[in-house]
Amino acid sequence: MGSLPLMSKSVKKRDYDSTRRQAQARETRLVVLRHAHDLFLVQGYGKTTIVEIARAAGVSAETVYGAFGSKSALLHRVWDITIGGDDQDIAFHERPEVRALRAEPDLAKRLRMNAEFFTGTARRIVPFLLMVQSAAGSEPAAAAMLAEMGAQRYQGMGVMAQGAAATGHLAVSEQECRDLMWATTDGVLWHRLVVERGWSDERFAAWLGALWVSLLVEG
Repeated sequence: MGSLPLMSKSVKKRDYDSTRRQAQARETRLVVLRHAHDLFLVQGYGKTTIVEIARAAGVSAETVYGAFGSKSALLHRVWDITIGGDDQDIAFHERPEVRALRAEPDLAKRLRMNAEFFTGTARRIVPFLLMVQSAAGSEPAAAAMLAEMGAQRYQGMGVMAQGAAATGHLAVSEQECRDLMWATTDGVLWHRLVVERGWSDERFAAWLGALWVSLLVEG
């Protein structure tokens, strides 16, 4: 009986140590991901090595391989946190901010909200997307990633189009709605008008929202 308190303290210490190790491992992964993201953007995917990423993150190359397995897997994980904005394992269209705009009953307002949301994420997402596009011609891993990114976005736009059709105010077919929203959110339009032509994000969001409303909402 007298040994039970000691056992309890031992278990608590092991639990604490395990929790601390998990937190440290997560923080290490996040540091690696941040440096990998920055190096991929500056140098390109093909020219960036695991050794360089490890050196920038202050860890060994073995640590990076142990956490992610390969550079292509690291690229994939960097994309996950880039599109979501954090390392939470939540599908993009199931995130609270996306669910909130999907719940808006007025279709025109919903589309304008969606345009504002897309524009708000573009500065985070589009540079990474363009980097992967640039690498896809010579790097099979980047080409596979690019195809997957497009498929993910198409799936997400399918969710949006299905919801738009459910309002009963869609002026086109659900398929056409998905195709149009998918085509106008590939990042190219935002980059051309905002980065190259100097539009503000606010102007772009208003223009995209008005475009969607004019094409997709019945009069």
